Amino acid sequence: MQFCRAETLEAAIELRAEWGDEGRILAGGTDVMVQYLHGEITPKALIHIEGIEAMSGVTINGRTVLGALTTHRTLGTTATLVARHPALAAAAAAVGGWQTQVKGTVGGNLCNASPAADTLPPLLVADAYVTLSSPRGERRLAVGEFILDRRTTALAPDELLTSVDLEPLPDGSAEVYVKLGRRGAMDVALVGLAVRLGFSEDGVVHTARIAVCSVGPTSQRIPDAEAALVGSRLDAGALDAAGAALIAASTPIDDVRATASYRRRTLSGLLGRAARHCQEESQK
Repeated sequence: MQFCRAETLEAAIELRAEWGDEGRILAGGTDVMVQYLHGEITPKALIHIEGIEAMSGVTINGRTVLGALTTHRTLGTTATLVARHPALAAAAAAVGGWQTQVKGTVGGNLCNASPAADTLPPLLVADAYVTLSSPRGERRLAVGEFILDRRTTALAPDELLTSVDLEPLPDGSAEVYVKLGRRGAMDVALVGLAVRLGFSEDGVVHTARIAVCSVGPTSQRIPDAEAALVGSRLDAGALDAAGAALIAASTPIDDVRATASYRRRTLSGLLGRAARHCQEESQK
């Protein structure tokens, strides 16, 4: 196997196009190296991009733009991001331990496309888009269109994910990410749930975004659950209907960490907890 180091964005795009599917991008390495050592992937080249400054950093321009190399640690501890994207900050702080957080990147989390990726539900409720760069130019895709299946994305063989942009929390809104696991961090989520709710002045929900992970092959938004909350004051009937819609749209599996039945049973309770949190935060 060949090891290639790209010092610039242009060099990274060139190497990505040169190697195509036979090469793998290496940034923090928290997923790629584990998969390589376990024999799950067998690339002919690893293309190291960790030091490229043009792919790092945070820019505020209406939407929030994150370089693909922005680490989980940065997402979870930067005051501006915590204020604009509290659900994403909470999710990033729940990814593994601090060793993983200081190396793992938002771009890597997206490209790995794990069904249990903590950052994906908050990105979905924030209407996030990815920018994909290649020698042919750039294209922009919604995260929900980019993630196709378990560990499968719409990334073409010559494309590099270079940035992510997302909508900040609007006034009168609140959001939260809740994770069910044996511990708040270090463990892969048994169930992950992000909720963003917008409230009118009289406390009625006027917008709702709900996304889940670990209960299907991909993270996804659940439109029927969202619709059940819109127009409500989060009364028991609305929460029950939203919980039922969440369960109906989920297809969890049995694995060594939890049964599908257990995952389903937790969804309504997690949704109620998240919705009440948003309601309380919006009233502060």
